[in-house]
Amino acid sequence: MRTFFEQLTKACGASQPFSLAMITGTKGSSPQRIGAKAIFFHDGKIAGTLGGGCLEAEVQARARRTLQSGKPDTFEMVLDHDFGWDDGLICGGSVSGLILPHAKEAASLWASLASLSEPVSWGVRKDFSIAPVSSAKEDWLYRETVSPPCPLWIAGSGHVAQAVAPLALQLQFDVTVFDDRPELANHGFFPAEARLVVGPWHELLNEPEARSPAFGLIVTRGHQHDALVLTEWIQRPFEFLGMIGSKRKARIIREQFVRQKIASQEQMVKVACPVGLDIHAQTTSEIAISILAQYVQKRSECARPAVAEGIS
Repeated sequence: MRTFFEQLTKACGASQPFSLAMITGTKGSSPQRIGAKAIFFHDGKIAGTLGGGCLEAEVQARARRTLQSGKPDTFEMVLDHDFGWDDGLICGGSVSGLILPHAKEAASLWASLASLSEPVSWGVRKDFSIAPVSSAKEDWLYRETVSPPCPLWIAGSGHVAQAVAPLALQLQFDVTVFDDRPELANHGFFPAEARLVVGPWHELLNEPEARSPAFGLIVTRGHQHDALVLTEWIQRPFEFLGMIGSKRKARIIREQFVRQKIASQEQMVKVACPVGLDIHAQTTSEIAISILAQYVQKRSECARPAVAEGIS
């Protein structure tokens, strides 16, 4: 699945005109947060979303006008009973934002944001020009820091890993799968975008640490391999570490690790086992959804929010 900046880069390479719209401020309840973006094309197509409904329809109408005039615009809308009754969008809050018909001029910036290796800050100045942020002292209508996708290391390449990996990629995680079984850890079972590291476990566990914040998931083929991976990964600075298994398994491993001084009680408490939100999952696909719902939740907790200035 393309990231928004990949979609924006593709739009810049096409011949069709478009306006870029973004939410730069919210008050009260709103259908999207600061930083939500959408590309409004001349033919009526939309990539990304500002929240849908009447809000998006109104911004789309204004975006068409900016394409005709060539002039950027701002918007501020109160999402009350009168505004959103037909579409059911009566959040009660308000949103403000920008519409930029000249966004194609920043094609090189969008391309750099689509293939990050480290965080980059960019913004929209008071004159509506788009540029990297080199100084916070400048007057910005909007600025944000874009980070590379969070690494997700998956130990194991069985059914659960095979269900988790493609969904994790769609959710903008940078997926690496570790296993000692090349007959499973290959791109016949995993998407091409997933990185596969195959070899003996004693070598796999020496892999250099991923960039932070990183997430770990242990779903190997059995209790012994899970414990082997956990012995090493519990010492790593993962933002969140989960392991598949029952509450009984979690208790046995916790007691064993503390007794053998492999890890402290505090370290063991931080390991989510059973991993995943309790949605009464039964099938492998449902288990993958429950796991990634928890990982998205944890990623949001550690995410650096976009910063908007000048428009409320």
